[in-house]
Amino acid sequence: MSRNRLRSSRENLGPRHFGHTAYTNIATAAQPSRDKARSYAVGVSDRLLDGINALNPTHQHFSLVPPARFVNNHASLQRLKADANMALDILRLSAFSDADQGGNPAGVWIGETFPDDATMQAVAAEVGYSETAFAVPENDGWRVRYFSPQAEVPFCGHATIALGAALAGRYGEGEYSLHLNHAQITVEGYQQGALTSAALQSPPTHSQPVSQEVLSQAMGLFDLQAEDIDLRIPPALINGGAQHLVLALNRRESLKHMRYDFEAGRKLMVREGLVTILLVFAESPRLFHTRNPFAFGGVYEDPATGAASAAFAGYLRDIGWDHGGMIDIVQGEDMGSRSRIRAEFSDVPGSSIRVSGTARTL
Repeated sequence: MSRNRLRSSRENLGPRHFGHTAYTNIATAAQPSRDKARSYAVGVSDRLLDGINALNPTHQHFSLVPPARFVNNHASLQRLKADANMALDILRLSAFSDADQGGNPAGVWIGETFPDDATMQAVAAEVGYSETAFAVPENDGWRVRYFSPQAEVPFCGHATIALGAALAGRYGEGEYSLHLNHAQITVEGYQQGALTSAALQSPPTHSQPVSQEVLSQAMGLFDLQAEDIDLRIPPALINGGAQHLVLALNRRESLKHMRYDFEAGRKLMVREGLVTILLVFAESPRLFHTRNPFAFGGVYEDPATGAASAAFAGYLRDIGWDHGGMIDIVQGEDMGSRSRIRAEFSDVPGSSIRVSGTARTL
């Protein structure tokens, strides 16, 4: 295998290749070595830049190096240094954990000003979790952006819970205002022994019917038949800060054996603007099991999805479900990372959903 192909294969490995639990264990065990490697990379890039500047302080081009290539190499070294430093600053937490196990890993970066979009995207890809939240101070709160390994997303629940835990740990317990790309929300965090209890207030919710064409394609993607669908919760497009398609299933076994073609799923989700597809089984009126394919963001499946849970709670309200003001969601157990999510809400149509859980440091 060539050096470039080997590098490409290594850099593309992530949670969707190993499963989140295995990947988290591998990443945790490898962290000291990774930190040394990154520190070494920063040191090398510093020395190379210093050498270039010492030999060529006016940044004139060497006669033996084509000008454009020299400039590009110099810029690449500067980007390498910046990316390596940012990667070292990422906090890693698992949100919506089941006590001290499970949950969905998220990266959190807190700084004074945002890096450029390309850098944030590259760092999110390097971190490898389904989302990384980037936060900077703004007015009386925090400006927040979310990046998956492949794209920016408008809202991410589990990364917001992770951010709430990080803010509580760094600046003290309490509530924080967050300014997203298209909404303003809040998150709060409180220490609970080794864990942090966190809760967010989602953007407004809304729902609408899904077209027959999109529904047919989605059902075909998961090899579902009409008799597999629980029509008490009709298929629909649901939104609580990001767009999702919900498919409720009649049997827990159907949820357990969920499989789909990743590339076909990615194309469908990108084309229809679906951040995830939410597959649901209702164990009781107030207890649900879910799975959440996230090919849109380059991840086969999320073990905990706060944004989809908020959208789903809003949808149950829209259809008059007997929710009693609160539902509990168990997610990730079929992929070995059991997560627990609670959603609390009123009967006011479209109003914000309170989504809560615990977060643990990785």
